[in-house]
Amino acid sequence: MDTRERIRAAIRDNPNQMTMLLASQFGVPEVEVVRAFPDERAVELDARRWEELVRRLEAFGKVHVIVSNGGATLEANGQFGNFSTTGDFFNVQSKSLDMHIRWREIGAVFAVEKPGHLDGKKTLSFQFFDRRGHSAFKVFLGFGATIPPEKVEQFNKGKVQKKVIGIYPHVARHKSFRAAA
Repeated sequence: MDTRERIRAAIRDNPNQMTMLLASQFGVPEVEVVRAFPDERAVELDARRWEELVRRLEAFGKVHVIVSNGGATLEANGQFGNFSTTGDFFNVQSKSLDMHIRWREIGAVFAVEKPGHLDGKKTLSFQFFDRRGHSAFKVFLGFGATIPPEKVEQFNKGKVQKKVIGIYPHVARHKSFRAAA
């Protein structure tokens, strides 16, 4: 069994596992764990349209943002907004979030649905990875709580609306979303 199949088996056996820990366990970048998710749980978006996607996050209202690196994890609750660009940084500077995204480093973006690692409740997130496949940041629509129905609807609706299908090119090719459109 190759590494990808072993990762898929681990996800199938325990779908609540943290992707960061699975990546460490299998010695692969975290993006490869997310790519091994079943099609209905992780959809790779067009990373070239990262800015459009980040700007759309404002409409979700308060979200849970997680940034992890080898030495620490930072979690913040806030709303995206007040965007600007300064050199290699795309800035999010709302009253509740102060982020500086090194946009040239964004290499992959996913819309992800998975059970939470703490309680098994459904999570919906947009996950951004750098060009090496490491997590840049993750934006959860609900974390440790029930996701409001309007956020779920907005998350799913964005995948099938023709006006935004360019930001979700892989979704358009996925059989379950073609049927929904």
